[in-house]
Amino acid sequence: MRPDPAQCQWDPAIPDPDLLRRFDVAGPRYTSYPTADRFHGGHDAVAASEALALRAFGPSASQPLSVYVHIPFCESVCYYCACNKVVTRHHERATEYLKALETEMGLVLRQLGERPVVSQLHFGGGTPTFLCDAELSGLMALLHKHFRIAADAEVSIEVDPRTIDVARLRHLRSLGINRLSYGVQDFDPAVQKAVHREQSVESVAALMAAAREMGFRSINVDLIYGLPLQTPISFARTIDQVATLRPDRVALYGYAHLPHRFKPQRRIEASALPVATDKLRMLSGAIAGFIARGYSYIGMDHFALASDPLAVAKREGRLHRNFQGYSTQPDCDLIALGVSAISKVGPSFAQNLKTLPEYYAALREGRLPVERGLKLDQDDLVRRDAIMALMCQGRLEFDPIERSHGVVTADYFAPELERLRRMEADGLVTLEPRAVQVTPTGWFFVRAVAMVFDRYLRRDPATSASAGGATDVPSSPVRFSRIL
Repeated sequence: MRPDPAQCQWDPAIPDPDLLRRFDVAGPRYTSYPTADRFHGGHDAVAASEALALRAFGPSASQPLSVYVHIPFCESVCYYCACNKVVTRHHERATEYLKALETEMGLVLRQLGERPVVSQLHFGGGTPTFLCDAELSGLMALLHKHFRIAADAEVSIEVDPRTIDVARLRHLRSLGINRLSYGVQDFDPAVQKAVHREQSVESVAALMAAAREMGFRSINVDLIYGLPLQTPISFARTIDQVATLRPDRVALYGYAHLPHRFKPQRRIEASALPVATDKLRMLSGAIAGFIARGYSYIGMDHFALASDPLAVAKREGRLHRNFQGYSTQPDCDLIALGVSAISKVGPSFAQNLKTLPEYYAALREGRLPVERGLKLDQDDLVRRDAIMALMCQGRLEFDPIERSHGVVTADYFAPELERLRRMEADGLVTLEPRAVQVTPTGWFFVRAVAMVFDRYLRRDPATSASAGGATDVPSSPVRFSRIL
């Protein structure tokens, strides 16, 4: 049951700093459940092939697909980066990769049968615009050959503003790309230098103006708080500059410093990172700044102009969530192509091999380049529905869970509901007889509410939610292009 739109038309107040300290914790972003760190090698290429074949003959065969293409190459390294990438100035390396993508598309299509319809297509990386215009044209031709891309499909690409100009934007638009996501991160020159990503406000502004003239449907800007040399004052300037540019959407991520996992981060001096209290001030200042400038707080790390379809979907209770974050499109199967990319087909996930040599070797052998994955069990499915209801609608109703899964929700989630009583005392949720309602204040901490239902966190005490929030562990840097 879709919630009453009136319940979704919140005018959120800025959360109390004490609540931010206690509940704005690192943890899963729930672009999927279970999260990618639960995948295992037992779910291999054979299992992935079986999932594709089952789709071909199942009820979802006629439903549109989402397709993601991972382009791993970057010309230079950004020190904060946690993406799966290959840093190189040798553009000829793209030739072999594009041939590999064609091979992978063929293997996928062999299992799916006839060319499926695609309603969402996203290019991520790395830096997709590492590819030259001719290579991007060739890649788009391959996708049209293997898939039927709907006329009204959302076609988006992640863009490093340093790698494009107006002519390249015009070429992207000619290919049918209608959505852009600019990686800005911060406009402060000192911060940019500290993370090895220097770009001016003026250059980004010019690209955004040109994109609007060319008719791109939507422009997103990515920002990161918690970077070296950032201060609440400097980041407030960046928020003001971004809001002045009026992107349709803004994604705001907290930086997690994990130099033991991500080698580029070793170039960042830990002593230059802002302290925890300053990070909280940056977050609360960003929330206040964007709301004051007419943006709706969608949830988690997303903002959108009130007229944007994402904000409209939020008000009408039609939000969905996938590996790109919040979306207006209903959940659908995802075919992910390229090194490290994650597919979702039916009740299963499959992640490709993470290095180019392994990826190429698997394709030469004529098999899907899958390294690991997961097939969801019945408990996973129940909890996925509960978590996504909370993350997307801010409301978990018991009746749909019971109709779909044949459980008595109040009994099945009895321990979780008891833990939520402590969050109710903090004003984050309201426990109704047949539902859990996230409050306007609780929407700022919806991840912490959802974590209560994650059974895997209970198994791992280091990442479980506590009465006062969750332990401060790094979140999985998983977005379409941020693959574990």
